[in-house]
Amino acid sequence: MERDQAATSPETDVESTGVRSREPAFNLPPGLTGILLFLIAVHILRTYVLPPEIDQELILNFAFLPVRYTLPLGEQGLVWLWTPVTYSFLHGSWEHLIFNVFWMVAFGAPVVRRIGMARLALFWCLSAAAAVGLHIIFHWGEMAVVIGASGVVSGLMGAAARFVFSPSGRISRQFAHLNRRLSFVETLTNRSVLVFTGIWFLTNLLVGFGILSIGGAGSVAWEAHIGGFLFGFLLFAFFDPRRQER
Repeated sequence: MERDQAATSPETDVESTGVRSREPAFNLPPGLTGILLFLIAVHILRTYVLPPEIDQELILNFAFLPVRYTLPLGEQGLVWLWTPVTYSFLHGSWEHLIFNVFWMVAFGAPVVRRIGMARLALFWCLSAAAAVGLHIIFHWGEMAVVIGASGVVSGLMGAAARFVFSPSGRISRQFAHLNRRLSFVETLTNRSVLVFTGIWFLTNLLVGFGILSIGGAGSVAWEAHIGGFLFGFLLFAFFDPRRQER
């Protein structure tokens, strides 16, 4: 448990004394560590244990396919119901997985510390669904398989943008989750947030136009990234236990 003094102004001592306290280089919430280990275990199972035909069956039943929603839902069981979430636990390659794990460590940790695992579970499901919800608008009826936690990671980035940047623009990895949530006006006038979101959107647009390739995937569902980010950015307040905005 952290003291209230740190919670009220985690960066005051740093800025006033000019001394920056040592922060652990790798200190993840146990729940987030469990999620990362689960994602890695799933990929190990698919890559090294399951025979190809079983892996294909797994993809068919747990990946997201836009074409599924052009067919009568009553004729395909309940697969259409869970795949908008379960696709986020599957990855196309080790590079794809490592890329998502890296960003989940960076942005998932402060979000988990802020909202806890119960809220994170709901956030994960809804941000995953929101991500493919925007994706399917642009790819209605397509057969292309969508897998990966990138939409959720983007949602975590959007959520983190609402509180990890202090009004001065500084970030403390150890205490960022204790910052108050910025209002939309404060967020949109915070230089650090604007630079961060600007670079993020520019990168995804470059990916969308095929100018940049990231994450180890030949075809990137960049619309899903934007859907996830907008969900986290716009709706984070509903998950935030620190309701007050001064």
